[in-house]
Amino acid sequence: MSVHEEFDAWAEAGKDRGMEQRHWHTAKHALARMPVETGETVLDLGCGSGYSLRALRETAGVGRAYGLDGSPEMARNARSYTDDSSVGYLVGDFGDLPFPDDSLDHVFSMEAFYYAANPDETLREIERVLRPGGTFYCAVNYYEESETTHEWEENLDIEMTRWNREEYRQAFREAGLYVAQQDTISDRDVDIPPAEEFPTDDWETREAMVDRYRTWGTLLTVGVAP
Repeated sequence: MSVHEEFDAWAEAGKDRGMEQRHWHTAKHALARMPVETGETVLDLGCGSGYSLRALRETAGVGRAYGLDGSPEMARNARSYTDDSSVGYLVGDFGDLPFPDDSLDHVFSMEAFYYAANPDETLREIERVLRPGGTFYCAVNYYEESETTHEWEENLDIEMTRWNREEYRQAFREAGLYVAQQDTISDRDVDIPPAEEFPTDDWETREAMVDRYRTWGTLLTVGVAP
């Protein structure tokens, strides 16, 4: 199954709202770090339900906001969740962004970058469309050091890129982006039961759950265009 077919099915089943709830716990911290100024233009790459752009419009005064997703159904749902004329949702390819050179101030991506068919090409495209000094905030839960997420690719049955922290930094640099920051954002909103309550439906041990949500959480890599 292709990526867009998988997520079309998710959107049709209403799972986009569930994704929003699961991702918001750490996405809100990544969004709060973005140096967005009033009136600037932002792209959300792999926008899902569009929650990040709605948040940035409310809190940061973003001027024009675009959400791009490979899934037509995800983009359709996102449009239905807002009547804000300054927010637009597009269906497109991560490796061929429909924006002119030097046209965006910031790009954000939460739990979507690793679905890119060619992640190096996607990074080159992001560098192309960013204005000098523009930023790319890339947040992922699925990465090499976070071992409890490795089974996701088998569960989804679609191709995914699993880089480690250094591979993310190196790929950003090779695409022409300066790596300004990289760290992990632990998920403090998820409750972790005491050890005697394990195993649960989702976790064999408390240690594995702590590793997933507290030790690793979300990897955030920040690139800046020259």
